Amino acid sequence: MVRCFLIHTVCPVSALSAGESRVLYSRVFGPDEGILTDQHRELSPEERRLLQKEKAAVVARQVKSAVCLSREASGRLLVEAVPGEEALALQEANSGVVRLRAGDPFTEEMSALWLGVQSLGFTLVCEPHENLLLAEGTLHNLTRHCLEHLHMLGQGSEVLLRSNRIDALLSRLLPHGQLLFLNHRFAQSLEKEVAAYMAK
Repeated sequence: MVRCFLIHTVCPVSALSAGESRVLYSRVFGPDEGILTDQHRELSPEERRLLQKEKAAVVARQVKSAVCLSREASGRLLVEAVPGEEALALQEANSGVVRLRAGDPFTEEMSALWLGVQSLGFTLVCEPHENLLLAEGTLHNLTRHCLEHLHMLGQGSEVLLRSNRIDALLSRLLPHGQLLFLNHRFAQSLEKEVAAYMAK
């Protein structure tokens, strides 16, 4: 099962310090981990939400660090893509997996699959037994739809204002955090459904 999906910054943003990453969107699936641990049972819903937000920020920082290392190791220059070149930007995206040890930030060990497209990072946090190849395909598909339909690469793109559309994408491509095995016909049907919804 996928525990959460994040969209965050991976390049320096003027308002942030050098090591920081801003979480632009996060969606958590499954049971609230705060309810499951004894030390967090007494927390109010607001305190649980803040704890969840902090966990997302920890994952975003770790992924940002991995993206920066990957880009430095590859030696390729990052060329800004203009709106309309989303497919090219996705082809040149860096990708990888980060192992999240138990307790940092989740109670269990997790795997964070990431895709770094320009200044944005797209991350799926999965349970350790999850099919990572299927998760990678799902992350690539989600990222492609976000870039193509929501035009996230343009200057001043307002990811925060489009969260309802991202929620709709997730409900179709990653229902309740479950990865879907898709045959060709079902994948085409899903593509048409997503395209019709995004055209609204």
